[in-house]
Amino acid sequence: MSSVQPDAFKAGMRRLAASVCLITTLNADGTRNGLTATAVCSLSASPPTLLCCLNRASNSFAAIQAAKMFAVNLLSTDDRAIAGHFATSLAGDDKFGLGVWTALKTGAPVLASAIAAFDCRLINVVETGTHGILIGEVQALELSPAGAMPLLYVDGGYGAFAPHEMLTTKAI
Repeated sequence: MSSVQPDAFKAGMRRLAASVCLITTLNADGTRNGLTATAVCSLSASPPTLLCCLNRASNSFAAIQAAKMFAVNLLSTDDRAIAGHFATSLAGDDKFGLGVWTALKTGAPVLASAIAAFDCRLINVVETGTHGILIGEVQALELSPAGAMPLLYVDGGYGAFAPHEMLTTKAI
C-alpha cells in the first residue's frame, strides 16, 4: 500500500502540464455525451491506437463503454470557452451548445475547430482504482491547418505553449 496521500498525489499531478481534449461519444438514442480531459496519449502507431483515462463515476465513461466508440478532440486556445463548458456538470447534449459539431467514421461528435480529432473504436478498458483507461483504435483522423496553438492545462489553469526561445530565462 502506498504511503502517498491522495491529496498530495493530486497536487503533484496538477503540476503536469497537458493538452486539453474533449472526449465525446454518441449514445444509441442519438444523444451525445462528453467531458474535458487531459490524460490522453498515443499508445501505438501501428495500428494507430491511443488511450485516455476517465473517472469511472462520470456518465461519459459509462456512455463510451456502451457505445463502443469515442472521439478525442484536441483543443486550441480559441476553444477555451468550450473546454470550460464541457468541464461543468451540464448533462449530455447540453454540453454541445458551443462550437460546430460534425462526425467522422464512427459517428462520435467531432469539434470542427479542433486542432486534431481522433475518431476511435473502443477496443479495451482497463479499470484501476477510481479511473478507467479507454483504449481506442483510430478509425479516422482530421487535422486542422498548421498554426493553431494547443490549449494546455496546469495547476488549475488554462494556458498556451511558448517555444523555449521566447521565454525569459532567469539566472540560476
